[in-house]
Amino acid sequence: MNVILLSGGSGKRLWPLSNDVRSKQFLKIFTVPGQDAKESMAQRMYRLILSTSPGSKVTIATSTSQIPQIRTQLGEEVGISVEPCRRDTFPAIALAAAYLHDKEGVKEEESVVICPVDPYVEEDYFRTLQEMSTEAEKGSANITLMGIEPTYPSEKYGYIIPEKGDHLSPVSSFKEKPDEETAKELIKNGALWNGGVFAFKLSYILEKSRELLGTSEYSALFPSYDKLPKISFDYAVVEKEKSINVIRFAGSWKDLGTWNTLTEAMEEPVSGNAVADKSENTHVVNELEIPMVVLGVKDAIVAATPDGILVSDKHQSSYLKDYIIDRRPMYERRPWGEYRVLEYKLHEDEQNSLVKELVITEGQHISYQRHFKRTEIWTFTEGTGLLVIDDKERKVRIGDAVMIKAGEKHGIKAVGGDLHIIEVQIGTELVEEDIERFDYDWD
Repeated sequence: MNVILLSGGSGKRLWPLSNDVRSKQFLKIFTVPGQDAKESMAQRMYRLILSTSPGSKVTIATSTSQIPQIRTQLGEEVGISVEPCRRDTFPAIALAAAYLHDKEGVKEEESVVICPVDPYVEEDYFRTLQEMSTEAEKGSANITLMGIEPTYPSEKYGYIIPEKGDHLSPVSSFKEKPDEETAKELIKNGALWNGGVFAFKLSYILEKSRELLGTSEYSALFPSYDKLPKISFDYAVVEKEKSINVIRFAGSWKDLGTWNTLTEAMEEPVSGNAVADKSENTHVVNELEIPMVVLGVKDAIVAATPDGILVSDKHQSSYLKDYIIDRRPMYERRPWGEYRVLEYKLHEDEQNSLVKELVITEGQHISYQRHFKRTEIWTFTEGTGLLVIDDKERKVRIGDAVMIKAGEKHGIKAVGGDLHIIEVQIGTELVEEDIERFDYDWD
């Protein structure tokens, strides 16, 4: 089975726990069965696909900012179709399909299943994905959809109206996010939630890409991606297609898109350095080192991370997105370790400053790199490292400090325990994009 998982999202609805680079699908909040460990939605989804359908080819369609998290959590085997910028779901699916065909060698007659990376589902969901893949290969319809049996008249989801009440039925029409009264009437007449899951032959989407975008070649789509129209797959393809079947899914399905729904899936009400006592239906998450105490609070979310602090009534948390201001992430996991931003200041003379704490896992290293708009000062506070500046190597340990001037190539590897570094950046533009990477043989 070929599966494309759509991994996007700005992380605003679950702020401050998530952000542009640490979206909700990468939050480790679920217990791994039989282990004393946590896994994220993305890890859970990937694990269940492979356990239910061994040998499946899984590709993540995502942005550049999420690649470190994907590699850290899912490893090197998963495929990644990188979107150079955000252009909605149809360009993302078209690019991923071209990636499968041109880069991975998937044949046009094979089926492809498209689904979000972040639903909370059980094994029956993945068996339905396999059933959709089989139906798509049969070619009885151009598109096969998953229709989820509604549990309440939601205004958040689109609805699929099937022609019949059978397990597999042709689609009659669609209704996009109705009001509650209309949703009640739709459900009464057998309508299903549209969970954003599609299946089709690869040849179908390649033809749609040629028809609507002018090409289906990866080498042409990728460099011109920022010029492609911002349009959803539903609007561009599904709503105009006449040959569509829907498979009814009656299993467990949750969209954990807000704090209110996320906490329903959390097994423990308190996470991190916190205490919640004499409280009812309240969830507390603390990623800071300072302690948190929550007393006598009802129906609330309390969350503290390097990106901010949230105290909200659970129902009101669904409106959180309107209050979040875009700013650089203050915490990020990388394949080599993690970093936290401790201080960020903008100065009138444009010599801005940023202070980070980096923790490089023993045996790992950052890339050999250079910057053009900043100087960096590294102070080593724990562990031992192999430092390289302009191809010259030296050992560093606790108490050492070094200045790396703009334009100097540099890298560091942790060789004696986890390596802790306080990094001070000084320059005109202190952004992650100011970087040029080089190959270096660390062995």
